[in-house]
Amino acid sequence: MLLEIEGLASRYGRIRALDGVGLRMAKGELLALVGANGAGKTTLLRTLSGVQPAIEGRIRFEDRDITRLSPARRVALGIAQVPEGRQVFGPLTVEDNLLLGGYRVDEAARREGLARAYAMFPVLAEKRALPAGTLSGGQQQMLALSRALMARPRLLLLDEPSMGLAPILVEEIFRAIQALKRAGTSIFLVEQNAQAALGIADRGYVMESGRIVLEGGGSELLADPRVKAAYLGL
Repeated sequence: MLLEIEGLASRYGRIRALDGVGLRMAKGELLALVGANGAGKTTLLRTLSGVQPAIEGRIRFEDRDITRLSPARRVALGIAQVPEGRQVFGPLTVEDNLLLGGYRVDEAARREGLARAYAMFPVLAEKRALPAGTLSGGQQQMLALSRALMARPRLLLLDEPSMGLAPILVEEIFRAIQALKRAGTSIFLVEQNAQAALGIADRGYVMESGRIVLEGGGSELLADPRVKAAYLGL
């Protein structure tokens, strides 16, 4: 297993945002986590990346307990997150944003990362010298994804990559995610768009009120009447 979570809990003040979460993820897998707003999906990713502390439970990454490690140590181990809302550094250029993502790798790896980013999203190459804040929402999502990849992650955490994007841009982002999966990147995808996420996932989990309530193959969950009724409007 690449990632194992057991009995994980976290809270904001008195509010218990995660309550005994458990899941497993294999190397090379594309795992989707779906659920309504406020279900705890983003909190789980923040806890995996170390930004949000765990109060109970355990997180193991490549058979190593990382539950109490700092976010920087987790990045060094190979975990990178693309945050909800993209959160690019607006005043910095597109290329400087990318280089910040590769601060832990050597010069050769940074050059390789830039080349890969520009090949994956040619618009970033065209706009490399412009402030990131001048990009459209879709272009900023491409930049945020490419910035995370600069760290050469063994586990990529994606938080709501389709949020606020036009359908044609959502399709482009999801094609990029599928290409990364085919290239061997392990991806933990959090999405409100259950149809899109489960449609490309090897396996999926459904979260409600801080707990995992369903799990199964991506296509299996798409066919589940409970998922259809709650998340697909069918």
